[in-house]
Amino acid sequence: MATILVVDDELGIRALLSEILTDEGHTVELAENAAQARAARELFKPDLVLLDIWMPDVDGVTLLKEWAGCGMLTMPVIMMSGHGTIDTAVEATKYGASAFLEKPITLQKLLRAVEQALVRPSPSTPARDPVSLGHPIRAVHGSMSGPSNGSSSLHDGYGSLVGVADVGAHPAAHQTFDLDRPLREARDVFEKSYFEFHLAKEGGSMTRVAEKTGLERTHLYRKLKQLGVDLTRNRRGAA
Repeated sequence: MATILVVDDELGIRALLSEILTDEGHTVELAENAAQARAARELFKPDLVLLDIWMPDVDGVTLLKEWAGCGMLTMPVIMMSGHGTIDTAVEATKYGASAFLEKPITLQKLLRAVEQALVRPSPSTPARDPVSLGHPIRAVHGSMSGPSNGSSSLHDGYGSLVGVADVGAHPAAHQTFDLDRPLREARDVFEKSYFEFHLAKEGGSMTRVAEKTGLERTHLYRKLKQLGVDLTRNRRGAA
């Protein structure tokens, strides 16, 4: 997950974005003006910045230009505005912004923009070899798979990923995921299957699933509701 800096002079916007992105597993830092944004950028070295355009001291486009001019635009920046124009969006893009979000920002648009920004190389950072980003990659019968750690993943050559987990004969242990779809949709399908598996394994116990997945119960409820997981299935009355 990423460290994301949210820069907005409105407390409500900062709080809302922080809650959403924290629920998604990101670390969120907050700033309410350009001065705080400069300090937070130096201190936290964020992977992504969500930057409001209209701020009382220095506007977001000016701050974006400043970072670009000083060679400090080493992370993607998503601009936000409730009063933006096409000209403003074009100008922001010219100076290195990766996206422009118009307020009020919908959950779907926010998460899609964040995901797309995080998978792209930052404006002044060259793309890295995927091998350097994680575990070594090995070939398996002409396909690619990650390291073996009790589970494996094999590409079938037709845009699908077959996940095989060493968890016994549970029906959810063997799943095929269609990768030929937008990232957000593919992740939702995987996460829904993941949580349904753990709910079934724990007999519907939200407490044990929260402990197993590392989520607080309130965040877990919100995530399951968002994914459309049936909470009545596999429930044995456990809390």
